[in-house]
Formats: sequence, C-alpha cells, structure tokens
Amino acid sequence: MLTATAACVVSLTVSMVGQSPRRDVPAVLFDGARLITGDGSAAIERSAFIVQGDTFVRVGRQGELKTPTGFRRVDLSGKTVMPALVDIHTHLGYRRGATFRAENFTRDTIVDELNRFAYFGVAAVGSAGTDRGDLTLRLRDDPHPGAVVRTAWRGLAPPDAGPNPPMRDAPYGVSSEREARQDVRELAAKNVDFVKIWVDDRNGTVPKLSPVLYRAIIDEAHKHQLRVFAHIATLDDAKSLLRTGVDGFLHPVRDRDVDDELLGLLKERPQVFFTLTLFAPRLNIYTAEPRWLAEPALRDTVSVAVIEQVKETLSRRTPQSAAAARADWERIARNVAALNRAGVRLAFGSDAPVETADPIAGLAAATTWRRRAKWHPELALTRASALRAYTSGAAYAAGLEDDLGSLRPGKLCDITVVDDGRVVATVVGGRVTWRRKRA
Repeated sequence: MLTATAACVVSLTVSMVGQSPRRDVPAVLFDGARLITGDGSAAIERSAFIVQGDTFVRVGRQGELKTPTGFRRVDLSGKTVMPALVDIHTHLGYRRGATFRAENFTRDTIVDELNRFAYFGVAAVGSAGTDRGDLTLRLRDDPHPGAVVRTAWRGLAPPDAGPNPPMRDAPYGVSSEREARQDVRELAAKNVDFVKIWVDDRNGTVPKLSPVLYRAIIDEAHKHQLRVFAHIATLDDAKSLLRTGVDGFLHPVRDRDVDDELLGLLKERPQVFFTLTLFAPRLNIYTAEPRWLAEPALRDTVSVAVIEQVKETLSRRTPQSAAAARADWERIARNVAALNRAGVRLAFGSDAPVETADPIAGLAAATTWRRRAKWHPELALTRASALRAYTSGAAYAAGLEDDLGSLRPGKLCDITVVDDGRVVATVVGGRVTWRRKRA
C-alpha cells in the first residue's frame, strides 16, 4: 500500500531532468528515513534531506540540517529512500508476454517495458544497439511514462552476426573500414548516446568483428565525442579493445579468469567500466525449480506463460549441463570479485527483456553467495558495492552522473521509496512514473 507519507514524497518531487533548481516553490524537509546515498558510504539510519524544486540542496542526519524559511516537513520514519536505479544494458521492444520477436517492436511495447522498469525502481535505461526505426530516439527526447531512455540506437557487428535472433538484423552489418566509419557518422547525426559493438563469435557460430573494424569504429566515434561500449566474452578481446580505446564493456569476461595484465590496463584507464549481467548465468546453475519461481509476487510482473517457459527450460537441464554452467558462473563471479577488489568501475545491467528486468534478481546474484553455501562466499559483493553499481556506477555509464545515481546536493531528486521491503514509488526525471496503488 502507498502510505500517505510516501504519496507526499512523490507529490513534492515533480521536476524535469536538466532544469535548474526552482526557487519559487517552498523547500521541503524529508525527515526520518533510512537513506542510502548510492556512493558506497554507509546508510544514514535517521536522515534528513532538503529539496528545493527538483534538486537536493542539503543531505545529512536528522536534527542537524539548517532549515530554510517557510519550509514544509514530510515524515518518512520507517521508510527507506535510495537513488532511483539505472540499468545500462537493455534490449527494448521485443518482449510481449511470452513472445520475443521483431513484430513486437512498437511504442506500446516499449512504453509498457519502461513502466515495468519504473515499477522496479529503475529511473533510466540504456538501449543497447538493437533498436528499430526511430521509436527509442523519439522516446528519449519526448516526455513519456516510465523510465528515461538513453540509446545506442543501432549497434555495429559483422553482417548476420552480433545479437541473437530476432535482434540480429537490427545492427549495422559492417564489412569494411569505410562502412564502419560511415555508420558511425550516421549514428552521430542521430545524436545517439553511445555506440555499441559486438566482439563475440558465439562459440564459433558467427563471424567476430575484427580489430581492424573496431579500431575504425572507436576512432571515428571518438572524433564525434561518442563513447564505445563492447559486448565481449573473452579475455583476449577485452585486452585488445582496451588498447584500442574502448570506453566500457557490457558483460564481464567469461572465458578465462582475469589476470594482472588486464587489471594493469584498466588501472591505466580508470574511466572504463564493466557491466554486471549476472542473472542468466546464475539461473543456469539450477537443476530444479528455485523457490522464488513460486512466489506470488512474481506474478505481478511476469506472465504465467513466461514462468512456465522457465520451468520447462529447467526441466530439460541435465546434471552435466548444470555442472558446466556452475563452472562458468564461478569463473564469472571470480572475475567480478577481482574487478571489484582492483577498484574497477562496475555498473549493473539486466540484459532485459532477454533476461528479467527485475534489479533484485541481479542484486541477489551478486550478493547472496554468503547465504548459499559452501561454494566461495568470498566472491559475493557487499550490498553497498552492488547498490553503488546499480546507482552511481550505471548512471556514469549512461552519461547521467551529473543528474542521477547518488543523493547529494546539486543532483536531481530522483528517488526510489521503499516500505516494508517493497518499492512504493519511483520518481524518474522528477516525474512520478510509478506508484503502488492503495490496497
């Protein structure tokens, strides 16, 4: 149920991304919430923060802030407030119910997905190179329900390679350096937010984008002040791309353990980030239905048909395939832990709707090793590290770090309000994009 105080939070934080703070509206003091700032620091158990128009002006502890004349007070005792989340790796438009196909790519489908992200407390998403037509570009620039969109529009890959069907024909098919540079110039003319490339042969089943071509893409993109993010699988490709100037990775390394050479390259380029797409490799280790698949709350966001598809996939899994998947997952987890220890920038992405959009699933995959088990609990990220990756880390990757990702003076008041373990309201770009209905 949306409580009166949570509703008041929502009603008093309406704004627009990029506006200057409004001084013609009363300041509001929000008092008593447990505040997670998103910068990795410890939560403030009894916080206070002051909002002027759409912007945080003071953040601190209850009773310690100087209050402006004529302020209004909202009691948030018992609630948790955190930065609205950012998901840097999505593929919008293809999922409709239990179907996943190009024909679903419509405005209605995408807006439904953006509303679903807002339900989960996600403020902004990055669409990773599989868009069709100009829908996502228009949604980025025009007001709409749900999460804010940042987009690569169409990525670049060898012809008939790159993403899996039905997304495979969406990117540019690149065969020559001339084509690569021309395609990047077209992306720049569309004012895309970043450039996406696929450097992955899908276990030898498709051609891989060659170093000659991705060097040309990265060089041309940087001439147009565009960052380049790469889908990768292998350690060798990660190293080569780092030497070539790539700006970020949309998956962890999966084929081998990361080594000192890679960590050294990353130390030389501290602005480069790795995206944690962890739900699918974690799900692959199951040989029986996990308990959470039967939870009633799951049906609020996932159709019965999709749940049955997951169950059917799990039923076909053999002990041998699960053992191989567990080895892959443990390697990925070791790599994420090594990157985190080395201080590498981490961002979260769901890969939705190829995978679930629910950030709780990704956070659980990153943090619940300590409760599981006998296997390698030291590989779990702390909750603070995982939340930082889903807030300030992903906001940095999306180019939104000036506005989103942490709660501190000067940033927009974009927040997720949590009550009794559930998101009760999401404010995106200062707009109320989702609120839990009263029971």
